[in-house]
Amino acid sequence: MTDSLRTIELVLAVALITLILMQSRGTSLGSVFGQEGSVFHTRRGAEKILFNVTIGVAIAFIVVSLALVRSTH
Repeated sequence: MTDSLRTIELVLAVALITLILMQSRGTSLGSVFGQEGSVFHTRRGAEKILFNVTIGVAIAFIVVSLALVRSTH
């Protein structure tokens, strides 16, 4: 059971990193240092779906991590 949780956690970690990098790909270097061109930005279409999937994967990662900690103690 622990090995399968570790495998799932690894897959979720790689997926989460990939999703976060996909979201930040469209931003410029100036936004990294707090210089944004617009004050308010509404997510639409594919960007909104990507954002929601990222939240879901992050929640799944946390749940699996907690389950892994609980199963080892």
